[in-house]
Amino acid sequence: MLIEGAEERENFCGDADPIWEAMKAEAKSEAENEPILSSFLYASILSHDCLERALSFVLANRLQDPTLLATQLMDIFDNVIMNDKGIKRSVRLDLQAFKNRDPACASYSWALLYLKGYHSLQSYRVAHALWNRGRRVLALALQSRISEVFSVDIHPAAKIGEGILLDHATGLVIGETAIVGNRVSLMQGVTLGGSGKQVGDRHPKIGQGALIGAGAIILGNITVGEGAMIAAGSLVLKHVPPHSMSAGNPAQVVRWLEEKDPSLTMKHDATKYCFEQLTVRSSKVNSNGTLLEDKAVNGKATF
Repeated sequence: MLIEGAEERENFCGDADPIWEAMKAEAKSEAENEPILSSFLYASILSHDCLERALSFVLANRLQDPTLLATQLMDIFDNVIMNDKGIKRSVRLDLQAFKNRDPACASYSWALLYLKGYHSLQSYRVAHALWNRGRRVLALALQSRISEVFSVDIHPAAKIGEGILLDHATGLVIGETAIVGNRVSLMQGVTLGGSGKQVGDRHPKIGQGALIGAGAIILGNITVGEGAMIAAGSLVLKHVPPHSMSAGNPAQVVRWLEEKDPSLTMKHDATKYCFEQLTVRSSKVNSNGTLLEDKAVNGKATF
């Protein structure tokens, strides 16, 4: 089993692959408990000799359409995944992230078979590899199909680290020049977008270990610091300090975090304390909108 945050992560392939062995055992047990799914589980997991080929099969069958057949997609996915050590590592670290952080994901096989956040993330990884190889038309075609099937729009040029959780994933948008660090958790409806029609580097940079709440909108070439937390529904238009929590529209820092990586604990602590601080801040604004006082409240947040 992989430990999130561990630095040495290379020994995943070959004879020793604990995640793949666990997944096969899960599939066998599920086939026995639910015989009507035995053919599905055999075709998706048990008939394959490694996790990479099982993943290629699952993704190809989810993304196929009348003009791009599952067999063609399997060849594309196999060619990319089987020859890219970085993707092989990320596939497993992402699986571990889903199983560890999503209480609705009880097993590795559930993530592989049923969670579109995992499907869209791994499909993006293939599209990103194709983009970097100069096969940009194919990468964009794959991006379009991912968006259509999963309701997740990740530009193939975006850079996303490993150990990522896309929880629920519906409505997620990640723009062309966005960067997402390792061990980040993104909830549904998150937008990492530009703030206009300018070209060049125009999208957010998310530091490792950050947690981005549902429906948060982060716009422009700004940085969300390492280990930061963005509360659900926030509109972020300026840099967010590391290990801080921001909330509101527009978002403001409302507290500092003691935990290193809120993405791992998934504690969305944007409730009573957060809104108490926002209320305090609102009370310091006079009738013409001028902030009367600008200092830390309870020594924990600077507005």
